[in-house]
Amino acid sequence: MRVLVTGGAGYIGSHTARRLKASGFQPVIFDNLSVGHAFALVGMDSIVADLADRDALSAALRRVDAVMHFAAFSGVSESVRDPRKYFHNNVQTGLSLLHAVLDAGIRYFILSSTCAVYGPPSRVPIPIDTPRLPINPYGATKLALEHALEAYSAAHGLQYASLRYFNAAGADESGAIGELHRPETHLIPNALLTASGQRSELQIFGSDYPTPDGTCIRDYIHVNDLADAHILALRYLHNGGESAAFNLGTGTGYSVLEVVQAVEAVTGRPLPRRVCPRRAGDPPALIADPSHANKLLQWKPSRNLRDMVSNAWQWMQSPTYLKAQT
Repeated sequence: MRVLVTGGAGYIGSHTARRLKASGFQPVIFDNLSVGHAFALVGMDSIVADLADRDALSAALRRVDAVMHFAAFSGVSESVRDPRKYFHNNVQTGLSLLHAVLDAGIRYFILSSTCAVYGPPSRVPIPIDTPRLPINPYGATKLALEHALEAYSAAHGLQYASLRYFNAAGADESGAIGELHRPETHLIPNALLTASGQRSELQIFGSDYPTPDGTCIRDYIHVNDLADAHILALRYLHNGGESAAFNLGTGTGYSVLEVVQAVEAVTGRPLPRRVCPRRAGDPPALIADPSHANKLLQWKPSRNLRDMVSNAWQWMQSPTYLKAQT
């Protein structure tokens, strides 16, 4: 099966494209490289173009049987500062893609969504039927696309899976690709940058949460476990499964201090850190209930926190990462 991977030069998209290829699919990456990286295109069938380029998109869609849509901005804080950017790119461009998919007669669509569609959780772990009440523009843009998929599925028969990520982490075990954001906002790479001496200290936002050690708890999921879930979701739809949303997390939470300890254990280096005030809107704990995905997709994550930290550390010492940093 041929699969268009929008945003396939980005973090999660690039890992999924490689896993697709290794699993016998024919991925075609479609990326404008505004956020993604050229190193992710090496050895892959790719089209460097913008989703707003209707001719390029239409030509690409004629080549494929399914679409996995990763191309979106994903910064919560940035979405609050610049909601126009997020609604234009994530919603307007996303809807244009959906319309082109319908026009091309493509049946299968996998959406890269987020647990941010839920807002502050009323229950932890968070079940899949939790009301969706996002509190930031980023979550609202993803919810808008989820609603569109639900409507288009009912009206046009489009088969879809909305995959709600929790905290993606780690890197491919080969060390060939991994996480590289500018600026970097995620905990594990920032902790590793501190361990490597590229940052003077790690900022910890809040130590007075109602958690065992006072720091926030998050559900970290290895990027290749996420990638595998996309492949299983596509197979599920192709085999006649009903369109649905799925939580992608391990069901286990780790605190900020537990992540710090894992980084120190993997790198063998002490981590200078400073406790800062809480960030507005940070809930004490976000943990997935992935049972729906476990049952319907037969998906079960196989990598733990140490694996995520170890793979990310290996990636950040690779020639590809170091060259991309310059």
